[in-house]
Amino acid sequence: MSQPSATEGAGPWRCWRAATQEALYGAHGFYRQPDGPAAHFRTSVHASPLFAAAVARLLCRVDEALGRPGELGFVDMGAGRGELVSGVLAALPADVSSRTRAYAVELAGRPRDLDHRIEWLAEPPKGVAGLLFANEWLDNVPVEVVEVDAAGLARRVLVREDGSELLGEPVGGEEAGWLGRWWPLDPEEGLRAEVGLPRDRAWAAAVAGVERGLAVAVDYAHLAGSRPPFGTLTGFREGRETAPVPDGSCDITAHVALDACALPGARLLTQREALRALGVAAGRPPLSLATADPAAYVRALAGAGEAAELTAPGGLGDFGWLLQSVGIPDPLARG
Repeated sequence: MSQPSATEGAGPWRCWRAATQEALYGAHGFYRQPDGPAAHFRTSVHASPLFAAAVARLLCRVDEALGRPGELGFVDMGAGRGELVSGVLAALPADVSSRTRAYAVELAGRPRDLDHRIEWLAEPPKGVAGLLFANEWLDNVPVEVVEVDAAGLARRVLVREDGSELLGEPVGGEEAGWLGRWWPLDPEEGLRAEVGLPRDRAWAAAVAGVERGLAVAVDYAHLAGSRPPFGTLTGFREGRETAPVPDGSCDITAHVALDACALPGARLLTQREALRALGVAAGRPPLSLATADPAAYVRALAGAGEAAELTAPGGLGDFGWLLQSVGIPDPLARG
């Protein structure tokens, strides 16, 4: 636990959830900035167009499972500047694209040059028949941080705008119940956890907007039995990991307990497994192609490198995919 700061103007002590909410989504918050999150960190969407193309193939599978409805919905949760939804629309076959109603859900303002077909919303739509895709959204749903004190009691961590911390009141009620079930802490001073209850609720609300189809959450994740002993709260600024300071200057994120978010019937995969099922392969192209069509070989080699990054162990490939089917068979079950 860092010592309380005597810095003047550091603001009041607040719980991490409230401080993060203001720092990310307040009037002058990090996600309100015009350059967007892509200026500060690299997601799978930014790593390669192969990711959007794979999501487009997943949407086509959902379309088939729905019986090719007259209107097919695609919802991009936490859309940033619309990079994923734009890439998905561009990758869809013409007959599917013409029936797709695309939504970008984001608190920041609509980008000026965004495709006019994309509806820009602050809240997810209701009654969707199609695919809701939340790529690195849940990790930015603010949560409380708790720490075990010298007496072995889990207490809420309070923070000021300069990042200094102080232990507050003991955790109780539903938050204590969530910890007991999903992230039990040993009575050892300094152990930490993030209480994922707001994320569970946010995910359930998003899934409730899907009338028929599939909801997918993709994120940094950990599962019961392997929770990190000191939590995962961190910050990102200009492409580098940094201290999580809730002053609006950096992203503040924490890994997601995806197993706690899962609703009945959900399935958990790694990104590596999911993308391979959607045809993203990292194999080197045959050398014979270099002689027959050198330009095609160079393109295939670049694509293999991008696929390797998206599926790499210890990197993006270890991201968790939470699949929640609503009224249709699991579109990835057939591989």
